[in-house]
Amino acid sequence: MKTLYLRISITIIVVMLASSVTSFLLANVYYQYSLKPYNDQKITHMAEDIVAFYEENPEVRLDYYLNHVGDLGYQLYLVDEAGKESAYGGAFRDQTLSGEVIERVLGGEVYHGIRELESQFYITGFFDNALNNSIGMPMVIDGEPHALFLRPDIEKQFGELRVFLAKILVMTLILSILFALLSTVYVVKPIRKLTEATKRIAKGQYRIQLNVKRKDEIGQLATHFTQMARGLEQLEAMRQEFVSNVSHEIQSPLASIQGFAETLRTGNLPREQQEKYLGIIAEESRRMSQLSKQLLTLASLDKEEEVIEKSTFDLAEQIKQVVFMTEWSWREKDIVMEMELPSTLIYGDKKLLHQVWVNLITNSIKFTEEGGTIGLAIRQPEGELQVEVRDTGIGISEEDLPNIFHRFYKGDKSRSRIGGSSGLGLAIVHKIVELHDGRIEVASKQGEGTTFSVHLPRL
Repeated sequence: MKTLYLRISITIIVVMLASSVTSFLLANVYYQYSLKPYNDQKITHMAEDIVAFYEENPEVRLDYYLNHVGDLGYQLYLVDEAGKESAYGGAFRDQTLSGEVIERVLGGEVYHGIRELESQFYITGFFDNALNNSIGMPMVIDGEPHALFLRPDIEKQFGELRVFLAKILVMTLILSILFALLSTVYVVKPIRKLTEATKRIAKGQYRIQLNVKRKDEIGQLATHFTQMARGLEQLEAMRQEFVSNVSHEIQSPLASIQGFAETLRTGNLPREQQEKYLGIIAEESRRMSQLSKQLLTLASLDKEEEVIEKSTFDLAEQIKQVVFMTEWSWREKDIVMEMELPSTLIYGDKKLLHQVWVNLITNSIKFTEEGGTIGLAIRQPEGELQVEVRDTGIGISEEDLPNIFHRFYKGDKSRSRIGGSSGLGLAIVHKIVELHDGRIEVASKQGEGTTFSVHLPRL
């Protein structure tokens, strides 16, 4: 099984190896085009100094002098016109050298073997202990032309350093891999916690606390995951409460309908009582119908692209129609309607927005006491339309206020204006406003009233 830990570890190691290979290749390119010509020039100057010193001081014993130069960390090869060879310093691994090259140097030409060596990896270029990887310098000894070939003795100059650098490189590689494996544990550990948390959520266990104190992206992910778990827990609780409430609301009218229907079947009731029971059956049927309509509306609103049918219409005229439609309700409670509804064109779904105003206005009527006031206003702040529905009703409790737009939410009936409903009306309003790229805000204080502000894009 390929775990994330294994994947990250392998990825880091592969990146390290790829970086090492790339660095090796780039170093080789640098050696071939920059360091090798410089090295050739430096060794050439050294060879010129060696020859010049001897030619200026012919009394110096040649063997003693060249042996001394060799002891300083150089390899020397001396040949005369007769082909007599002499070697000083470290031995050459390969002393193969063409006669043409020797003749050219004896003839006074400088041989740049280091610069002219075929391009290879610098491990076999710079460190290649071969005679053709040297500098050939013409030299006159006792009036006779000689050819002196010189190159640094890498083993003597860098022997211990090469071993030291190799050990450092190996130790660095081992420690890098070890630290990579350890750091991967640090990266993967919170992800493993998240994995375990998702398994718990899948089993319906939403009380999760991830003790991840990191401030990076993984820490943020853990924080958002915990918030999501709490949201799911709340949603599950709301769903269960909704199922309980809906079951009760359905069961209650069904029981009434069944009971009164059974009573009516006896046929021994006065006409007045029959009419009363039939009215109750009709009212309970309407309650069930309203509940089912709201559930169907929410289901259809979830299919956003299939719902919206936009057109241009007068928003003020639509709100006035809702006020006229509910006139009997607010006049019965002697509610004062204050309206500031200038003619305003809007581009939206006329039927859905009509439902928004119906829900908000009927809610205000329902929870405003006799003699209260309901205010309706259309304003046009910069870039948007604002519809305000304000009442002097019982208000919404502070603890219920953040949840009133949640689907299936019902506040405490003893204290909340949203009590006694299915908890779907404001959820429907919120969804419709969202579908119109708008937003809805609410401000309320218990005993003083509530103001809903619907913000919609302007035409």
